[in-house]
Amino acid sequence: MAEKVTSLQVAEKAGVSQSAVSRVFTPGASVSKKTADKVRKAAEELGYRPNVLARAMVSGKSRIIGLVVAYLENHFYPEALEIFSNTLQEQGYHVLVFMASQTAGNIDKVMDEILDYQVDGIVMASVAMSSDIATRCQQAGVPIVLFNRSQDIEGISSVTSDNHAGGRQVAEFLIAGDHQRIGYIAGWEGASTQRDREAGFREALKEAGVELFAREVGDFHTERARDAGRRMFDVSADQRPDAVFVANDHMALTVMDVIRFELGLRIPEDVSVVGYDDVPPASWPAYNLTTMRQRANLMVAETVSALMEHINNPTTASPKRVAIDGPFILRGSARLPEGWTPKG
Repeated sequence: MAEKVTSLQVAEKAGVSQSAVSRVFTPGASVSKKTADKVRKAAEELGYRPNVLARAMVSGKSRIIGLVVAYLENHFYPEALEIFSNTLQEQGYHVLVFMASQTAGNIDKVMDEILDYQVDGIVMASVAMSSDIATRCQQAGVPIVLFNRSQDIEGISSVTSDNHAGGRQVAEFLIAGDHQRIGYIAGWEGASTQRDREAGFREALKEAGVELFAREVGDFHTERARDAGRRMFDVSADQRPDAVFVANDHMALTVMDVIRFELGLRIPEDVSVVGYDDVPPASWPAYNLTTMRQRANLMVAETVSALMEHINNPTTASPKRVAIDGPFILRGSARLPEGWTPKG
């Protein structure tokens, strides 16, 4: 087996100091283009690869961000994960993904593993966390930002879409469409996204003097959403809603399949369906789902910005809560009110 090429060998071949080689391979370090070109050429010729882990031990920085995610079934998260990876790589960081359940208890079990990797920061995507976790990470000097979830924990930044405003706009749209029996299928009730979407939706209904006609819970889960759709729509015509807001697209697509293929109802002639997220399948002709869009690019950019602020300025960075407006996407799954124009 060939011996491993060292940075000293690269320095000698490039005619520079060993510290110059180190700077070339350290993200953000100051080095001239001429020196960088010489070092990279020498490294390529020798087959040199920098030891990232060793550098991390010396610098105290791993250049790794832990991303905790619980809900990859939802098409929104694989898309967001790709954007996170690309955005953080541009900042000189890499993503290490940890899987967890949506409940706080499970993340407690994996937190030791996350911290063992000496991550420089943590993004928790749609995962509940306890105040104990926040305290442990703060004591370890590891900042956390919540993505697509918010919690009332001191010192923690969060980035979401404006779920309350989105829920309101869905209600206003369905009311403007003269629907008489409006239903709602909830997500997991421990999630702030679910809570805020339903709160905005109910608030706008109440202001218009409209009572929620039917409610079921799908838990942001395919099978439970399917069962919720059956309970809501496999009833007599006068007992079923003529419109339903489903708390996210993942469930809405499943509910649409139940309505059309199991129960033989027409969308939107018999039932208008509105979702939330605007995942890629929502635009497929088979679904053509009317939905509130979550702006994944902006949400990720704000999350990374908040995280970098906490990493680079740990003593002065202030926690922030960001709620990003999303446009209402009109397609064919819901009756379009005459003359109605979406906000945003």
